[in-house]
Amino acid sequence: MLAWQDIRQSYRRSAVGPFWLTIGMGVQILAMGFVFGQIFKADIEDYITYLAVSIIIWGLIASTINEGCMTFVSSEAMIKQLNFPHVIYILRTVLKNLYTAGHNAVLIPLMLILFMKAPGISVFLLLPGLIILVLNLGWVVLVLGMVSARFRDIPPIILSFTTIGFFVTPVMWSPDLLGDNELAHLLLGLNPFYHWLQIVRLPILGEWPTLENWGIASLIAGIGWGLALLVYRKFRTMIAYWV
Repeated sequence: MLAWQDIRQSYRRSAVGPFWLTIGMGVQILAMGFVFGQIFKADIEDYITYLAVSIIIWGLIASTINEGCMTFVSSEAMIKQLNFPHVIYILRTVLKNLYTAGHNAVLIPLMLILFMKAPGISVFLLLPGLIILVLNLGWVVLVLGMVSARFRDIPPIILSFTTIGFFVTPVMWSPDLLGDNELAHLLLGLNPFYHWLQIVRLPILGEWPTLENWGIASLIAGIGWGLALLVYRKFRTMIAYWV
């Protein structure tokens, strides 16, 4: 309810509401698709579809992480006045961005229909991939929310980090462009954003994520939540004072 209310308040008195984001993203995808499709010498139809899926998933990842820094700070009044479990504020941030991504995801079937492409049987892996992605975003929001409440310089640092992450992660470009460069593939394999993207992106595009993608994304989720809960257990009583 809180997540949906945040979206409604952002677009009060707007006839189109949050679909303004979808319209803007659609224009951005088409413009970038034609420009970078020519630069990468890729098939325009395949590249625009790839770009649409990639940007929508990346938007979910980046916006959740960036807003996650302010999870507790933005809920200062509720934290100080109401005895709600802190998980409420984590879910509020994650669900808000999931709702927004859901609006933007309308573009994906439109692109598939426009270019007459079918996702294939691999689309059934979309749900488990999305679950693993949300689990990873959950622990990231918890950790960043606590750290940012204590140190207010963290949010702009994380914003710069996600901006760099956009360029070093295959969002606009395909991993196939790396060719046989072993060092580049090694660095790509160490990039958690890459695996988070792949387990959601590939099923939509009719391809199968690798066992490496599933394994690393799941491992990061398990280790991340373990460390996050240890940190939360130690500092949870301080959150109300930090905000």
